[in-house]
Amino acid sequence: MSTARGSRTLGTLAAVAAAFVVLPLVGVAVRLPWSDAWSLATSGTARRAGLVSLQTSVVAAVVAALAGVPLGWWLARTRMRAVGLVRSVIVMPMILPPVVAGIALLSVFGRRGIIGQYLLEWWGVSIPFTRTAVVIAQVFVSIPFLVLAVESAFRQLDAGLEDAARTLGASPMRVFLTIALPGARPAIVAGIALAWARSLGEFGASITFAGSFPGRTQTLPMSVYELVSTDYPAALSVSFAMMLVSVLVIASLRGRWMVAR
Repeated sequence: MSTARGSRTLGTLAAVAAAFVVLPLVGVAVRLPWSDAWSLATSGTARRAGLVSLQTSVVAAVVAALAGVPLGWWLARTRMRAVGLVRSVIVMPMILPPVVAGIALLSVFGRRGIIGQYLLEWWGVSIPFTRTAVVIAQVFVSIPFLVLAVESAFRQLDAGLEDAARTLGASPMRVFLTIALPGARPAIVAGIALAWARSLGEFGASITFAGSFPGRTQTLPMSVYELVSTDYPAALSVSFAMMLVSVLVIASLRGRWMVAR
């Protein structure tokens, strides 16, 4: 095969792949009732769901950062043989079927779960079908994105600087706060934003573990799911708004994401 023919073939395959991704997004824009899009996207149902999504996704991103950044640093620096297994378990939610993720959370935090039963028995706390359950589900599915981003950045840092600081008497916490964190800042910012965006779009695990109660646990993806059968133009409008948010997040993080890699 000649070089020119090979280039055309690769270009055609690339164009088909791009069209496969882009056309559904274009389809939403084409079918969108532009004249009523704003009013539909900000209707009572969508507004309440948007508020729940904003509150829970921000909390989930913060929790994911507080837990995920130290975990990413540990994965990058530990020499344990089991680190590969730990990493595999951490990233599993990325490929786990969403409903299975919800059932897994119920098995832990449900009223008969391995932790939930004691929370209910000792303190009268029931987590499922609450806003807390939404946050837990969002953290569960989003933290792998943050961990992978920050681990990659920590691996690219010069570990010799951290060793030198420890040799001079710096504590592990001081080394982490003064050397590791500043060096990985772009990746951390990117990871937090990706975790937030993933939390904002979470559906399957949340609806299984938290339900879809308007004004309490119903997020924007759940609202879209219900609107599809009752108000399709409104579903298109909310979907388009969420698409715009996703595009803005990815576009704003392109440079930082490249650094993280």
